[in-house]
Amino acid sequence: MKLFVDGRKDVFTILEQKISAKDQTIWFHAASLGEYEQGLPVIEKIKDKYPSHKIVVTFFSPSGYEVRKNNTVADTTVYLPLDTPKNSKRFIELVHPDLVFFIKYEFWINYLDQLQKQNISTYLISGIFREKQLFFKWYGGFYRKALDTFTHFFVQNENSRKLISSLGKTNVTVSGDTRFDRVVTILEKDNTLDFIAQFKDNKTTIVIGSSWPKDEAILSEYINSSNNDVKFIIAPHNIKLEQIKQLQNSITKKTVLFSEKENKDLSQFEVFIVDTIGILTRIYSYGDIAYVGGGFGNPGVHNLLEPATFAIPIVIGPNYSHFEEAINLVKIGGCISINDSKELEIAFSTLIQNTDLRHQKGEICGTFVQKNKGATNRILKEITH
Repeated sequence: MKLFVDGRKDVFTILEQKISAKDQTIWFHAASLGEYEQGLPVIEKIKDKYPSHKIVVTFFSPSGYEVRKNNTVADTTVYLPLDTPKNSKRFIELVHPDLVFFIKYEFWINYLDQLQKQNISTYLISGIFREKQLFFKWYGGFYRKALDTFTHFFVQNENSRKLISSLGKTNVTVSGDTRFDRVVTILEKDNTLDFIAQFKDNKTTIVIGSSWPKDEAILSEYINSSNNDVKFIIAPHNIKLEQIKQLQNSITKKTVLFSEKENKDLSQFEVFIVDTIGILTRIYSYGDIAYVGGGFGNPGVHNLLEPATFAIPIVIGPNYSHFEEAINLVKIGGCISINDSKELEIAFSTLIQNTDLRHQKGEICGTFVQKNKGATNRILKEITH
């Protein structure tokens, strides 16, 4: 909460310093880190398309801003001031954007109203709509007005298109999810991590990404009882010292932390705990099986597309109904959803012992990502035609 409040204190001063009245700008707004990553392929393409424009990126939450405040794609990255008539008017006067993109969701009424008054083209990209949202309730008239301000909606799926069309909107394109475009580019990068290669030591490796304590409770039970010659890499969602220590203490096998890896023969360890951020995507490239955490909590499972792009099978907890890619990957067989420690043991043991099945499920994941790429180009085509 302190970051949320303090981070907004100097926003207008920063904008005054970084943007002049002569500058041409394009503004992207992301709620948090996930939305930023989702919008990144579009930001990069727009930057190429409009090289003389300054790119302004805003975040609502500290979890996005603090991780990506030093990104290189934007010319200016700030918190979005709270949605009041006064703030929105001043913000838009200072930024004076030619184009505006809201990523996935977040409909700030005063900002949208101000953009419409000034006739500024405003787009929703990778939008997702659900029946439970206020727009579709009988009492949601105030929020429905917010939708009138958009120039065009680029939505992820046909269901979202139908929902928004039911409100009389015809300015809608099913473009897909731009996150697929982002994860496809990961394959083109150098994902080498020598210390992970040394730890892996050519053995079957399970990469556990974005795990929460509820995931770790059943995972540590499995790791401790596992007789297979398997390596485990755990990258917890929260890397606070007390949680890392708690996780480390729950594992009886020989364990090493990322922060303590220097001058150690990593091949001698069975479990590697990643107590840092920013390298999980590259670690997935060394995995034979992935477990993605969050599925025992609310709102649910974390990003499946990063391991999927490396064509490895994925295991998740039961809460994934809010995530279309998870629903689809479970349906087509690339991903296994488990409810408890017994089902986890069966899933892992089957994938470890049956290499043909493992590769088959991995291929399903990799193909799924490749088939769903292209949303960014569909959006660009519509905007710049």
